[in-house]
Amino acid sequence: MAPRGVAIPDARERLFAAAERVLERDGAGALTSRAVTDEAGCSKGLLHAHFAGLDDFTAELCLDRFARTARLAERLPARAGEGDVARTLAGVALTLFRSGGPTISALALSRPAAAHRVREALQSGAPGFDAIEAAVAAYLEAELRLGRVPPHTDTAAAALAVVGTVHHLLMTSRPGGPDPQGRVEGVVRVVLGAG
Repeated sequence: MAPRGVAIPDARERLFAAAERVLERDGAGALTSRAVTDEAGCSKGLLHAHFAGLDDFTAELCLDRFARTARLAERLPARAGEGDVARTLAGVALTLFRSGGPTISALALSRPAAAHRVREALQSGAPGFDAIEAAVAAYLEAELRLGRVPPHTDTAAAALAVVGTVHHLLMTSRPGGPDPQGRVEGVVRVVLGAG
């Protein structure tokens, strides 16, 4: 445990990473301020020094992870012309699952005040599924111009189908549940006219 009064570099990320470990191992019901700070190896006061409480911490964790995934998706259009389109698209979609998506989604749903705050932030423009959908559409549009997707592809509808599928799977799956990879890859094949 860090001594009292000693600055902890990148305390927010340290607490977020600790929360993800607790969630992955023990589920959303086990997430408490004490569980997070014990996992992070710091005093309970650290969480309360950075957040107004557990609901605030939970909302910030969800928003941070959505923003991180949106930043990854923003790089997608620059990858047009590289590798296999279906693999690239499925890989980006599956990033949401590899980044603790189902666990984070379950957490947000389990804390109504946090869910409300996340919803408000997303409606006010915080990066989330809309940003990911826009990046996927831009990527598909770039691949369409390169002739690497069928010329009749409605890129906006295809992006909505892929991101909507991921959103559905995140909201209905549970940690330790079936691997979503096959379902995501199937939807990608269908929207690209290969399924």
